[in-house]
Amino acid sequence: MKIGDFSRGGSVRSAEPVKALDHDMSPEAVLVPAGILEVDTNQLSIVFGTSRGTSDFMADCLDLWWSKRSGANAKIGRLQIDLDNGPEIASSRTQFMKRMVEFSDRTGLEVELVYYPPYHSKYNLIERCWGILEQHWNGALLSTIETALSWAATMTWKGVRPLIHLLDDVYERGVKLTEIEFRPFAERLLRSEKLPKWSLTTKSKTG
Repeated sequence: MKIGDFSRGGSVRSAEPVKALDHDMSPEAVLVPAGILEVDTNQLSIVFGTSRGTSDFMADCLDLWWSKRSGANAKIGRLQIDLDNGPEIASSRTQFMKRMVEFSDRTGLEVELVYYPPYHSKYNLIERCWGILEQHWNGALLSTIETALSWAATMTWKGVRPLIHLLDDVYERGVKLTEIEFRPFAERLLRSEKLPKWSLTTKSKTG
């Protein structure tokens, strides 16, 4: 998502016409959004990164979410995460799987990763959240990061305002483990017998 005085379509009520650029060249910054929706409470958390949408960025978003929401979810022992088919979070991505095992160990949660089949994103509720956000801020000039965060904070999903976070760490592409390095983490993943690519669960250290 490019930050700058760029036209995003939509309309806005103002006394004077809003002047915007019709090409999104030379943005002031680029934001990478990631969303986590708690389907039981409709609480949406949106993390905006300023670097790249890598496996480590996605894992850090989960860490950040849990640090803010563990109190509200203190009674759960098992976390089911529904995921799309982005390459950075694929079940074959060694760095992401490593981070999920480490998250499970650190939090004491059993983590189940369930992937939507290809071309089924319409069933993923987080995609509908993104659609609402786009409608919400279309017509606005997202000229600064602060402006974009402020607009995102005022949208609602089923009457609930999202929790907004900024993650400005720098992430490198292509981080992966060798087969030997990944082996102890692979042993901690219990894959579905029928759908091993699309469903897997972290096992406890003694499991």
